[in-house]
Amino acid sequence: MKKFVSIAAAGALALGALSAVPAAADDHEVVFGFAASYSGWMQAYSGPSTNAALIAIDDWNAKGGLLGKQIRPVFADAKTERAEGAKAGISVINDGAIAMAVDCDYDFGAPAALQAQNAGLISIFLCAESVLAGIQGIGKYSFSSSILAAVQGATIAEWGYKVKGWRTAYILLDDILEYNKGICYGFDWMWREVLGGEVVGHDVYQNDDPSIQAQVDRIRALPEEPDIIENCSYIPGGASAIKQIRAAGINSPIGGGSSMTGVYWQDSVPGLSGHFVPEQASIYGDDPRPAVQEFLKKYEAKFGEKVNNQYAFPGYVVFEMWAKAVEKAGTFDSDAVVEVLESFREEPVLVGTRTFTNQLHHQNFAPYLIVETTNNQPAVVDSWTISEPVPMDVLFGKRYEYIAR
Repeated sequence: MKKFVSIAAAGALALGALSAVPAAADDHEVVFGFAASYSGWMQAYSGPSTNAALIAIDDWNAKGGLLGKQIRPVFADAKTERAEGAKAGISVINDGAIAMAVDCDYDFGAPAALQAQNAGLISIFLCAESVLAGIQGIGKYSFSSSILAAVQGATIAEWGYKVKGWRTAYILLDDILEYNKGICYGFDWMWREVLGGEVVGHDVYQNDDPSIQAQVDRIRALPEEPDIIENCSYIPGGASAIKQIRAAGINSPIGGGSSMTGVYWQDSVPGLSGHFVPEQASIYGDDPRPAVQEFLKKYEAKFGEKVNNQYAFPGYVVFEMWAKAVEKAGTFDSDAVVEVLESFREEPVLVGTRTFTNQLHHQNFAPYLIVETTNNQPAVVDSWTISEPVPMDVLFGKRYEYIAR
């Protein structure tokens, strides 16, 4: 990621000097913008995802570009700050972008996406997994390349219930982001309403809490350890919560969302075992798809480092699905491209398929790999596709309320 971040930062500095007059691409190229965070904690997600999108751009340019034009990327750093995100969106538009990728999270990507929406341009969240990252939160020109957080929670719930035989669950929500809430909403819906499992407790914390001792004490006070603790969070707070749970002698399996993939954080929890997450593709050398293995080689060759979390993969899909829609539409016009995107039904992409409608620019049903960590070694142990799509009211959490105790 460091190699890319330096390029992006330099691009952002150059963009800052531009006037408010849009720069036109020449007749032989088209500009695709990246208004995302290449500094601050969000770079751990948006950085690899942007890198992957650049590989997709390389792939399309190598076969002649799009509609006879080469694709030129431009960058602006959103700096993991919402106000900077809006500036970044304006900056890439000023540099001639006709579509843009925005941050890997709804809360941070929305300001840039709204700039694209106001300009009538398509924005694609690099890997955001809240239902708001699309029509509901931005508008008709906004999409996400990834899979809804609720599907992640539902996947761990159904797989654990049917394959592992888990029957009792404790839900632990880091309620600082919409993404985290989505994981818990999906888990809760699948666990209780579809499967009939028992939730023996739920609790709330925030990512920057220095301690969750009170929450851990409530888990320890249960008559029996739950069969699964669903920890709906992200790094670093999610890792801190896991460390405190294990330090307290609680050995229950711990589930989570795709935000808890990768090995880069696991040194903080030595000997971690019994941790389960859904991943769109594996970075651990055991993904069964040749195209994924080829992508991983390209990534390491281009950036001098290996992919360290699964959020690189949706980044490739950002450009892949937009490019496919442009080719089918035969034009770069945003309205025409949106119409084609909304016609996609299980359209093959690097990692699975994508389906969009005029009601949902996201995925509420998709296949996942199940990755288990044992002694700090993650590995694919299964694959799973939930038995039914997550309903819209569940995506918005209308059935659930989690209150800090």
